[in-house]
Amino acid sequence: MKHARIQFDGQVHQVTVEDDQQLRLADGRLVQADQVTWLPPATGNMFALGLNYADHAAELAFTPPTEPLAFIKSPGTYTGHEQVTWRPDNVKYMHYECELVAVIGKPARNVRREDALDYLAGYTVCNDYAIRDYLENYYRPNLRVKNRDATTPVGPWIVDVADVPDPSNLTLRTWINGELKQQGSTADMIFDIPYLIEYFSSFMTLQPGDMIATGTPEGLADVVPGDEVVVEVQGVGRLVNRIVSEAEFFAHKAHEATA
Repeated sequence: MKHARIQFDGQVHQVTVEDDQQLRLADGRLVQADQVTWLPPATGNMFALGLNYADHAAELAFTPPTEPLAFIKSPGTYTGHEQVTWRPDNVKYMHYECELVAVIGKPARNVRREDALDYLAGYTVCNDYAIRDYLENYYRPNLRVKNRDATTPVGPWIVDVADVPDPSNLTLRTWINGELKQQGSTADMIFDIPYLIEYFSSFMTLQPGDMIATGTPEGLADVVPGDEVVVEVQGVGRLVNRIVSEAEFFAHKAHEATA
């Protein structure tokens, strides 16, 4: 089953996804997907991984890490399916990162690897855009790289754990304007999802709605205003996003604030 979070008729709703075109509200009504605004399906903290795919580490000429390289993304960075992300003015290189995301379903503290998946609500997809110009060190991405407003599309929905029987063997793909640019497999993860849940929960309590973004494979490319970027994780979802300029994005935000 798939669960989504949307805005419809001026209200936020938790819905079940009947198919990719129809959504069922809590009161039983069906609405069409093109009638709603898609919101990020979870809103907790996101724990993101750097260099968690061996082929991506090799692509960047780095030695694969021996311990997770993690950083936190705040909820203000999230945006939804079919929404826009902005490219800062005067930067040289902005790239996508197609990632499988594990969503925590109940408080998790000192979880054993063998029990880890019992603590998940399910899986979703994110596109963790990054600005190479701002990157000081691949091992420690700074805030301007990974915590800018509305620069991490998440969604469209959360797929139940039972509906993804083998998260360690899923194909990830990214298209720019319909052209396939990235393809990889979660089989190439250095640290898999059970390991990461055990690792994070060994020193902190993971809360329902928290997310673990598990990294991206090789195959990155620059994106510019006007591009449509689609990231897809097999069996989980297909997440669509469009790039706009910094000026266009913030002009639209200013208009929304005064409307």
